[in-house]
Amino acid sequence: MNQQIRKRKPDFILALVIFGLVMFGIISIFSVSKYYSIQITNGVTDKYYLIKQLIFASIGIFAWIITQAIDYRFWQKNSKYMLFITLLLLILPIFFGHEVARSSTRWIGLGTYAFQPSELAKLTLIFYLSGWISSKEKNKFSSLQFFIFIIVVAVLMLLQKDLGTLAVIIGIAGSIYFISGAPISHLFVGTTLATFLVWLAIKIEPYRLKRLTSFLNPQNDLLGSGYHIQNALIAIGSGGIWGLGFGQSKQKYLYLPEAHTDSIFAIIGEELGFLRASLVVLAFGFIALRGYKIAKNAPDSFSSLVACGITTWFIWQAFINIGAMLSILPLTGVPLPFISYGGSSLIILLIASGVLTNISKYLPFEAKR
Repeated sequence: MNQQIRKRKPDFILALVIFGLVMFGIISIFSVSKYYSIQITNGVTDKYYLIKQLIFASIGIFAWIITQAIDYRFWQKNSKYMLFITLLLLILPIFFGHEVARSSTRWIGLGTYAFQPSELAKLTLIFYLSGWISSKEKNKFSSLQFFIFIIVVAVLMLLQKDLGTLAVIIGIAGSIYFISGAPISHLFVGTTLATFLVWLAIKIEPYRLKRLTSFLNPQNDLLGSGYHIQNALIAIGSGGIWGLGFGQSKQKYLYLPEAHTDSIFAIIGEELGFLRASLVVLAFGFIALRGYKIAKNAPDSFSSLVACGITTWFIWQAFINIGAMLSILPLTGVPLPFISYGGSSLIILLIASGVLTNISKYLPFEAKR
């Protein structure tokens, strides 16, 4: 790297907003998961999920402290190894995965805990693509190679039966690809490829077709494929403007599936109402503004692409989750970043935000803050 860079204070405001979402998520999980905790512990405690999330958050914050102190160029130097790590992380669950809903094999058991390799693969994918594209900058990287790589990743995700994570990965890869200066005409190719992958996912698993039809006509099967989204809408509608009050949700008592994970935003809307739930959306909007500003002011191509990829990951995944709860997108089963219950997701998201914070410390020598 020949370009001179200079340091400045990191973007602690962005970090504070992210930590605020984590704390809000912990409080929300405590409210939502009490009944689930009593069930899973046979009445011993109503804080089972709260305690586990506090452990995950502590590990994640410790990881954030480490990664925000690691010079981002460390990831650039090692980006060529990220391809192996990414593919390994996506292959492992296929052979050693832990089966959950609908025979999905996206988890690997670690004692009493389970690890979701695809969460870490999102970050390693960002490092690999950013390092690969920035190294090819002068000779113009091959679009064909890029699309082949994405197809390979997509096939591995489809074998894990994880369409939601595949949608997030496609969004991340697409943002990195187009910010790198690739021809805008390739948007058509990318859209066609994404459409084909969605069609293939539906063809492999027919239940996804039911999800799509229930999204288009939710009234057709209220006790079947339309049950989840109907109860999510009931929760949000019941909250009105001001909400039923903290802890007063009715849908969390086993009416709304995955209430403490993928569906937590619906419970937030029910308990806190439209106005206060909108603050969550505004927080993600703030993260988008700060994150893309970091990408714009980043000192080099690699750091700019990484910052763009991480920010897109946060915002795109939040959009998919909230959009599904509002019935403007089909259900895909992805958690709400920083808020939903889950160790793999929270820890890796905080690691990624640490990398983003580190990039915010640097500017090109000639740039103004």
